[in-house]
Amino acid sequence: MEVTSRFRFTTSLMSPLRSGFLNQSTTRMLTRVKAVYMFIRENGPVTTLEIAEEFGITDRTVQRDLNVLEYNGLVTSPNRGTWKITEKKVKIS
Repeated sequence: MEVTSRFRFTTSLMSPLRSGFLNQSTTRMLTRVKAVYMFIRENGPVTTLEIAEEFGITDRTVQRDLNVLEYNGLVTSPNRGTWKITEKKVKIS
């Protein structure tokens, strides 16, 4: 199944990192968001609690990261508290 829209971490979320425009905490957050996406992609539908335990972060931090991913159409929550990736193509580098 081919999805025509593309979202690139390198272009949309991560490009300011190369320019030096973001501070260290923003860089750390974007790196974590990318890792959360990869975790969901590799482990299928996962719960907010599973993400929090995997990364050693609070439920609130997980929710903020998931909000970024959901806003960009990369994850969805078919059941409350369970997350899976969408069919939107992503180039990760």
